[in-house]
Amino acid sequence: MRDTAARTRTGTLRPVETPETDPRIHVTLDHLRSLEGRARSLSFMPRQPARSVLNGRHASRLRGRGLNFEELRDYMPGDDVRSIDWKVTARTGSPHVRVMTEERDRPAFIVVDQRMSMFFGSQLNMKSVTAAEAAGLAAFRILDQGDRVGGIVVGDDSIAEIRPQRSRRTLNRFLTALADANAALRADAPTVKPVHLSTVLRHVARIAPRNHLIIVLSDFAGADDDTHRIVSAIARRNDLVLCLVSDPLAADFPEGMRLVVSDGQLQAEIDTGTASARRDLHDFVTGRLATILDWQRTLGVPVLPLSSGEETLPQMRRLMGLGPR
Repeated sequence: MRDTAARTRTGTLRPVETPETDPRIHVTLDHLRSLEGRARSLSFMPRQPARSVLNGRHASRLRGRGLNFEELRDYMPGDDVRSIDWKVTARTGSPHVRVMTEERDRPAFIVVDQRMSMFFGSQLNMKSVTAAEAAGLAAFRILDQGDRVGGIVVGDDSIAEIRPQRSRRTLNRFLTALADANAALRADAPTVKPVHLSTVLRHVARIAPRNHLIIVLSDFAGADDDTHRIVSAIARRNDLVLCLVSDPLAADFPEGMRLVVSDGQLQAEIDTGTASARRDLHDFVTGRLATILDWQRTLGVPVLPLSSGEETLPQMRRLMGLGPR
């Protein structure tokens, strides 16, 4: 990883924020902190409203906190027969029950994509802004529920990792890393080969092997068969929620426009005046979206489609089956 990544992890790299920061293009740390009150209207607990994407009718139900083994003791009248440990009972000749207690909290890991592919928006926000706001809302709500929270913020050539803790200090470190990565996105940024999403998810699988709530916010640019395999492995041992961030332009390319696209070195002009050009663009962009949305069916992983063309909180509430505030 480059020196930039190390400096980002240690917090010594701090992009300069200007008073003229447009909230639709960049988020500031103050803005992310201001989401705390609004986050209380969300819930990432196992019991979800009937219409929630996280409910279980659409995908695997959130399992919530795990159980810790407490003790083995003699069976007493009134004990749940399902708690009987039959192996110990057979060995000792008298019924024994296994006592379990619920974990006090559950670690949550929020993965936020802030690569250059997210620095795009046609109507309201940049995709990077929508992802950052959704991550901030989720982080505040999870900590408020009493769970540990941390995450990974991914830039093109940087990864900031914050291990889950149940503390405001850790949450603030996560929000600071998120605001810094978002502020570093700009049109004249140097062209670099971005960190592949599979690399990030492979790292997540190592540090969150089981019993975590893992939320991934990304446009999933570059997702491939390897990404599919890693997502499947993570979902088998954790509660995994994918938030697919897209822009309205992906579904409806306007006619008669000449679009100039560039990677910072080369550029090309695309004429949307022809039906074939619009069809090719539409198929290219929506193909990836359809693939990720289909993971909900094939992997049982809930997918929350978030649009950069809408306010973030109302659409999160809608996806979670909650009415308007």
